[in-house]
Amino acid sequence: MNNNQFVLGIDTSNYTTSAALYDLSNNTVFHKRKLLPVANGQCGLRQSDAVFHHTQQLHVLVKELFDEFRQPPEIAAIGVSTRPRNQEGSYMPCFTVGINAANILGSVLNVPVYNFSHQMGHIAAAIYSAKAEYLYNEDFIAFHVSGGTTEAVIVKPDSENIFTAEIVGKTLDLHAGQAIDRVGVSMGLPFPCGRELEKIALTCDKKVNVKTCVKNNDCCLSGIQNICEKQIKNNTDYSEVALTCLTFIGKSLEGMCSNIVSTYGNMPVLFAGGVMSNSIIKNMLSEKFNCIFALPEFSTDNACGTAVLAAYRFQKELKK
Repeated sequence: MNNNQFVLGIDTSNYTTSAALYDLSNNTVFHKRKLLPVANGQCGLRQSDAVFHHTQQLHVLVKELFDEFRQPPEIAAIGVSTRPRNQEGSYMPCFTVGINAANILGSVLNVPVYNFSHQMGHIAAAIYSAKAEYLYNEDFIAFHVSGGTTEAVIVKPDSENIFTAEIVGKTLDLHAGQAIDRVGVSMGLPFPCGRELEKIALTCDKKVNVKTCVKNNDCCLSGIQNICEKQIKNNTDYSEVALTCLTFIGKSLEGMCSNIVSTYGNMPVLFAGGVMSNSIIKNMLSEKFNCIFALPEFSTDNACGTAVLAAYRFQKELKK
């Protein structure tokens, strides 16, 4: 690979350690990521455990990323996820691992370090992978649907922060990824369960009917855990259980999106976050709306969006 200038992105979320390099010369991203280890039967990690595992994994991933190059890539800037979302009080300890690494590297290399929210990184990764850069210049609706977040936001261009995001819809209980993982763990699947649950659901030859709970722009998702656990106790085929779970979540997002479009007007709708790599949910929404989706590898937690945002900020400051 050529030794051009690159922007380094770091993201240490509650699920994945990730690092990415954005090539300023050709808009290409190289990235490495590794899930945090979760014991069988568990549905997540305590923050103290997440911090420990990020500390063990981040330096290894960065080395693997840099080893892809014949010569060490020249780093022009660094971007890092520092908090879940752009809101006062938004904080998770796991992000401190990435913050510390980014600031140390920024000081050693004497390059700028740009801070972003994890949510902004997801949105930017989706924009990048869908080649929808025009969204940086207009208002749009973005859904961030993952194990730690199920929100809809109105995104607007912002000269200082690239864009702003105002929450206009959310889950009132479980996040979509939590619901999927709880159902999957009940079926004996390894955490995180989304990919395996989708494979099982795709083998179902039945149609399933679900009644969702959508309240204005918000939704309630905890009911699907009870429904699916009851199905499991009644020896319902696992393929039907899996499809019921994913259909419930897809229909809930569909109801939220319909109400938000009715309230705020017809504008582009972008879906980001790990749950949105699910083909069943994606197809349900594509039938109803003019949707923009991230490619699957850019849907789950990754540092690509953070690197893209830092590159955007760096290039903009060069033009001043």
